[in-house]
Amino acid sequence: MKKVLKIAAVTSLLLTSKALVWGPGRSAPYGQDSPAPRNSQQVAGLRVGAAAEEFQADDSMVIGGGIEPGKAQGQEGKLRAVAVVAEKPPFGKLGIVSCDVLMLTRDLLDPVAAEIERTTGIPRDHILISATHTHHAPSTVTVHGYERDETFCRRVQRGIVIAVQEANGQLAGGECRFYFHLGQEGTVGQNSRLLLSDNTIYWIGPRGDAVRPTGPFDPGLPVLAFRDSTDRLRALIFNHSTHSIGTRCGKCRSPSFYGLAAQEMEEQLGGTVCFLEGASGSTHNLELSTDTAVKRIEAAVQGALRRVELHPVTRLQAVRQAFKFKVRSFNEAQEDAVVSSYCKKRAAANAPYIIEVFRKQRRILAPLQGQDRETWLQVMAIGDVAIIGVPGEFFTGLGKEIKRRSPFRYTYIAELANDWIGYLPDEEAFRLGGYQTWTGLHSYSEPGTGERIVDESVKMLKQLADAPVHP
Repeated sequence: MKKVLKIAAVTSLLLTSKALVWGPGRSAPYGQDSPAPRNSQQVAGLRVGAAAEEFQADDSMVIGGGIEPGKAQGQEGKLRAVAVVAEKPPFGKLGIVSCDVLMLTRDLLDPVAAEIERTTGIPRDHILISATHTHHAPSTVTVHGYERDETFCRRVQRGIVIAVQEANGQLAGGECRFYFHLGQEGTVGQNSRLLLSDNTIYWIGPRGDAVRPTGPFDPGLPVLAFRDSTDRLRALIFNHSTHSIGTRCGKCRSPSFYGLAAQEMEEQLGGTVCFLEGASGSTHNLELSTDTAVKRIEAAVQGALRRVELHPVTRLQAVRQAFKFKVRSFNEAQEDAVVSSYCKKRAAANAPYIIEVFRKQRRILAPLQGQDRETWLQVMAIGDVAIIGVPGEFFTGLGKEIKRRSPFRYTYIAELANDWIGYLPDEEAFRLGGYQTWTGLHSYSEPGTGERIVDESVKMLKQLADAPVHP
């Protein structure tokens, strides 16, 4: 048997005074087509709580996700923090949180993790907080032509804390079993960095002259399900790797197709559903309507749920560590020429505005070239399933490389986790160019940062894998 870090026991449970609204009583039994457990043996000691808290927003708030400040009228679905907290002796607790926002930087999230640790006893290094990357929520970052909405950011911070506190409060609700199946959904997204006939990489505008994709698409759709002693669903986590863009109702606020699917499945299944955005920096839905994407994601998740199998939770562990990188150096004239040429040809109507937005961003970054920065990397393990938290829009090829080299049987990426440092392309993408590599507040780390994150993540995975497990 392998050897591990011994993780100290966490402090005693502290309940919040807020009423708990997502207890197991809200769960509904599985439908007739759902399988009975394949093994009736309880997984001793595993407890799981799950909860969601809505972020309030209104039409006055600037929407993030575009080049210029966006506006929305009305809302479909909820914008939420969804939290799943698990506990098992002797490992203690860990928490996973998904937020229906574009992304969140560590100056917002570090204080949130500290408050969660203080009020629940979950060590901050055991808390993964990620964004679903919906492009239809009020802005939580300063990027391109707009700033973050500080009022909304405060609401997001508070919502995360409340969701985790409520999920933590449910741990007393009884033991759970952990089930898993790796599903597939290969039609909702695709590699969107298309090589065009003029040797540029597609971003916006016409693409009728596309030659081929320049990288992979990952159709993997893992489903992690936690059922209580009555076989009711307590929590479900799923993961997929496509940009979260698109609404059913036009220019409205929305959690986009992943969040809409999660909320609809909650109504059908009765448990809390949490989506983790995979390595999707290079993938988009270019073909399907949002409604079709929602339906296909629901079908893939529920198809995987019908095939889940019981997995023992022999480990419940997390490691988070600092990761250093540098702001890239760049040639202003070359950067301006590339951006201007593409926009004048493919986005002529808005080219002057877009070009100036990128010029302003580079003026901000110019005195910062070569500056050292620090962010977070995180690895979690639930039995034989590992989740890697990376702090940016991670290219799919890099995510697949982590999976290939991982010592765990099952490994998945949760991007936009615990921080946001922009796009994280691979070196081949830098060679080819394209929007994701243009220097700006959206993409400023030096080439090679993505590959270094892969190497460091694999080391952290091996650190968790090397040690005794517990029945």
